[in-house]
Amino acid sequence: MDSVEKTPNRSEQKSRKFLKSLIRKQPRDLLLVIGTGVNATVAPAIRALCSWRTCIEAVLEEAEQLEVLHLGDVAEFWKKMSPRTGDTKPNFFQDCLMEVFDDLEQRIQNPAVLQSILSLMERGTMVLTTNYDNLLEIFGQQQNKPMESLDLKDKTKVLQWAKVHMKYGVLHIHSLYTDPCGMVLDPSGYKNVTQDPEVMEVLQNLYRIKSFLLVGCGEMLRDQIFQALFLYSVQDKVDLEHFMVVLKENEDHFFKHQADMLLHGIKVVSYRDCFDYFPEYVQIMPEQAKKKNNKSSLRSLLAE
Repeated sequence: MDSVEKTPNRSEQKSRKFLKSLIRKQPRDLLLVIGTGVNATVAPAIRALCSWRTCIEAVLEEAEQLEVLHLGDVAEFWKKMSPRTGDTKPNFFQDCLMEVFDDLEQRIQNPAVLQSILSLMERGTMVLTTNYDNLLEIFGQQQNKPMESLDLKDKTKVLQWAKVHMKYGVLHIHSLYTDPCGMVLDPSGYKNVTQDPEVMEVLQNLYRIKSFLLVGCGEMLRDQIFQALFLYSVQDKVDLEHFMVVLKENEDHFFKHQADMLLHGIKVVSYRDCFDYFPEYVQIMPEQAKKKNNKSSLRSLLAE
């Protein structure tokens, strides 16, 4: 009986191993990239947090509820409400978004992941996100942290953030739902950024000097804005060392993805084969790094 009970424990320990090249990183050496997987874990009841597609579906539903859209008339919806039409007339887009993301602070079910992220930020980790919501900022403010949301339209703040002058700043590369006219779906919405040498230089420099840690991002590397800002604009990526934490649903797909990402200087690691293990992985990771760094510090002291 004892041997039967111990086997799963050994299996669990093996599955929770962390790359030494990752946990040896100091928090200040990391730049955390948060995708929809993080917020879907924190507030699973809000479908719009799971992906851009579910966000659109939720906005469509709210548009019908607010009676600003004929049932099924999606084309008319985008004509009336898209923030990228250049039409300066008032529209209902923000109203629908506010309904979709209403009372975020009341709908946090699993705060431990956000607490782990805040712990890394306290120790110098920078954070950017592809998400349209400000769930992390809301949680941080509840913990009395001076959180600040920023997007790529504010050049001054982006430069401050990139130079590590905003400890609790969160860069939203797709903008925020609170500013629907600033929400960006493709790089054409950020021509003023991609054509600004000063901004592009500081952003690309981050990709060279920091280790990006992509968490809850899934297929985020297909994101055109991330590609334009970092992935395809920085040369010699195989010399870099970035990390991506993913769900391993299919071994063949996982190992192919792992090989493909190494060409971009990104090491893909798995938090196991079930989404339920994701929160625990994110919680344990900062502690593993802390233990490793404490041991390194102790060895340095003993060597003196």
